[in-house]
Formats: sequence, structure tokens, C-alpha cells
Amino acid sequence: MTLAGRVTLLAYVLGWRLVRLLPEALAAWLFRRAADLAWRRGGRGTTRLRANLARVVPAGTDLDALTRSALRSYARYWMEVFRLQDMSTASIVGRMRVLDEARLRRAHATGRGMILALPHMGNWEQAGAWLVATGVPFTTVAERLRPEPLFDRFVRFRAALGMEVVPLTGGEQPPAELLTERLRAGGALCLLADRDLSEAGVEVTFFGAPATMPPGPAALALRTGATLLPVTLWFDDDGWSARIHPEVEHTDVQTMTQVLADEFAAGIAAHPADWHMLQRIWREPVR
Repeated sequence: MTLAGRVTLLAYVLGWRLVRLLPEALAAWLFRRAADLAWRRGGRGTTRLRANLARVVPAGTDLDALTRSALRSYARYWMEVFRLQDMSTASIVGRMRVLDEARLRRAHATGRGMILALPHMGNWEQAGAWLVATGVPFTTVAERLRPEPLFDRFVRFRAALGMEVVPLTGGEQPPAELLTERLRAGGALCLLADRDLSEAGVEVTFFGAPATMPPGPAALALRTGATLLPVTLWFDDDGWSARIHPEVEHTDVQTMTQVLADEFAAGIAAHPADWHMLQRIWREPVR
């Protein structure tokens, strides 16, 4: 392991151990201060986040203030991730508000498989814990992190919350094969789907500009007959919220992925500060 890898792993391990020992109010305050420091420094991730947000909000929006709020939201995500295993099931479930939850329950009850496709919004780890706690175990795919022990730690963390985690690369079998098996057995998948990590992305129009998104959710739905539901997430002051968007009609991969992009855009536009996208999405820079 490289020196940089050791430092990264140490930082995460300390975060997991120390943040869990702090009172929640103090931990939240410290993470907000860290977010504000990142905002003032304006590093690469902050600059990219600001550029992404410029695409999704009306002209004249105070992008500096919005970027600061978005970094605070992202910091809250990490603070909650470090503390999530210590959070009671009653809190995970009781502080969650899900709009149009009946769509999710109907899809799960059919037994023909269900795919929940999400953007990087709110706290998707907490949402996964809520889903398991309310009777819907699921499988998800994780990007392989470096160093490897850090990836292993995240897999163990998610498994402890009741999730089955499949590595995007380097697994015993291609992830698409295992995901297909789970769906054909009537299982559920949760897939982050607003950023393409391959060279096979589907071109979509996202906030009026060309971007690519992964074909997996639509392709799996067509292959297995599973229900495809877009989901968006955001933070509330005292908890979390989600919206289950209408089922995506089975047509073709491009059309269905465009529907996902449109539903994601609606959710992001309503809660832009809770979209944690510090990587490039669009092919062209914002004008």
C-alpha cells in the first residue's frame, strides 16, 4: 500500500472510531466547520461541484452560498455514515419520510423484481438501512475503492446494515449476471445511476445539456421484467426524505435512461444543495 493509501485508510478508520464517540451535536458542528473550510479553499472537488450546480439552478442564484450549503450537506452525509451503525432502527425508520411510498410497496409485492435507481442525493446509506428495516432486503453495486482495505471496510459496513454488496470490478462473477439472478428471484436492487463509470454510457439530455448515464438499470429491467423506479432523496432538519417517482415504462434502454435523467433532474432542481456530485457529469463546460 502506498503512503497516500495508508493516510487515506487511517483518516477513514479514525473517522469511524472517533466520530462515533462524540455527541451528535458536536460531531455535526465539526463537520460543518470542515465543509466551510473546504468551501473557502475552493479545491478541485469544490470547483467541480460549483460548476455542476450552475447547471441545475436558475440564473442569478447565489452559487457561492449554494456551494457552501451543498458542501455542508455532503459533510452531513459523511458524519451520518460514520455514526449510522450506532443509530437505532427506531430512529432510522421514524425520522424517514417517504412520499409515494405505495409505489415501492406495490412493486415489491409483485415478486417480479424491483430496481430503485437513485442519484447521489441526501443519505443513500441511511435510505438503504431504512429499506432493509422496513422489509425490503436488496443488492447494490459498489465502486472498488483504493486502497483495498478501505473498500473492504465499506463492504462490511453496508453488509452490517443488511445490504448485499457486489463489487463493480474484480468480483467472482460479472455484476450483471448476479444482479440478473437476484431480480429473476424476485429480489430488489438499489443502483446509483446519475454518473457513468464506464465507456458504455447512454447519452441523455440532463438539465438541457448532453451527458451520459449508466445503461444498467434500464437494461436489467428489460432483461428481467423488473419494475424500474426512480428515487430522489434529500435532508430534512430532523431527518430524511425520499420520493418514489412513477414506474418507468419498459421501452428501450435509451428512452428509459432519459426518463431516469428527467426524474433525477426534477428531484435535484427541488433540492440542489443535497446533490453531492463533485465529479464531471456533462461533456461540455457550463457557459
